[in-house]
Amino acid sequence: MRAAAAATVPVSVDVRTRTEGPVPPVDVAAWVATLPELAAAAVDRILPGATELAPRPLTLVIDDEVRCTLSLDGGGVRVEPGDAGGSGRWLVTGEELTDLVHDVQTPMSFLAGGRLRLEGGARLEHTLDWWVILRSILDDRPVHTTGAVAFAHEPGATFGPDATDDELAAYLADVGYLHVAGVFDAREMAAVSADMDAAAPTYSDGDGSSWWARTADGKNRLVRMQSFQEHSPTVAALLQDDRLGRFARLTSDGHAPPLARRGRNVIEALVKPIGVVEGISDVPWHKDCSLGRHSYRCCSLTVGISVTGADETCGQLRVVAGSHRALIQPAFVRRGLDLPIVDLPTATGDVTVHLSCTLHMAQPPVTAERRVLYTSFDLPPRGEVDQATLAKLSAIREGAHRNVSQPPAR
Repeated sequence: MRAAAAATVPVSVDVRTRTEGPVPPVDVAAWVATLPELAAAAVDRILPGATELAPRPLTLVIDDEVRCTLSLDGGGVRVEPGDAGGSGRWLVTGEELTDLVHDVQTPMSFLAGGRLRLEGGARLEHTLDWWVILRSILDDRPVHTTGAVAFAHEPGATFGPDATDDELAAYLADVGYLHVAGVFDAREMAAVSADMDAAAPTYSDGDGSSWWARTADGKNRLVRMQSFQEHSPTVAALLQDDRLGRFARLTSDGHAPPLARRGRNVIEALVKPIGVVEGISDVPWHKDCSLGRHSYRCCSLTVGISVTGADETCGQLRVVAGSHRALIQPAFVRRGLDLPIVDLPTATGDVTVHLSCTLHMAQPPVTAERRVLYTSFDLPPRGEVDQATLAKLSAIREGAHRNVSQPPAR
């Protein structure tokens, strides 16, 4: 195997527009009063995509007071005081509105935390349509339209380990993911799998370092072991191996390799059992920024190492190519979305990489369990991270996995 050549063409996937730090509270009355002007100023980037979404009217109820109704007409977004009648309602607190405005949380994080309050026929998909439009108003991003994302590379490629960094970087930036075959060998992955078996008894449900799921046979299964580098000498060595570290250097953005991350949870070992009926194991369609903070952290790189192979019958990853370049719903694949869905069947030792705002999912295994390692390469921080906000979002994420069900197909 020849050594991969260092990247020579700078590639950036850093799309951050906000700086870390505590966010100022939103003055509710002032924000609602300003929203019509903001929407009018953004009409050119909103209207084509919003027309395709064709959202139903939605009334915002903030701190238990009806504030305004959002609707779409031929000229743009209409913001009317009060309840326009017949529309669904979305109830938020002033604090939640602050998080929404500053891109700290999304409807998906409210749902995960059990705090998404919808009335009058409002549904999650309608709310997510309006979230897309509000993000366009607030963040100067166009709502995605059919045909807006063009590809320089054909989605669906698999690379060998001797592909150059230039080849990998260009493809990653274009389609939003990579599949690199044969990065690690079967003997190394067998050692990792043995370490997973040995480490499993050291984790317990509720320990704060593991995720659990219930299967159809009534068993409570360990499905995610955090800080796994502390339990596996093989994984600890892989984290320092340039076969993994090279992926941090694909961009010119300074992505940090795993061991440079803060905290203990450098890498996670996942077991994906058959027949999960409660808890998160095989996550439905989502972006890694679906709970919020896209404008603070995207695009980080999520790296998966296939301890066992995977296909459509045993837990393969699927991605929506180009979705990192589109302002679309952060979860689910909306009916009519024009971007291609790509299956990523892997063999033992293969590596997948996806950007944090690439829409992806894991198919539930039906013939065999899957084992996989996941770590991430993060962008260097901009400003001082607000630890209180991160703790809040971490609690939402950790709590959500305990009782989640697959949403209906849309």
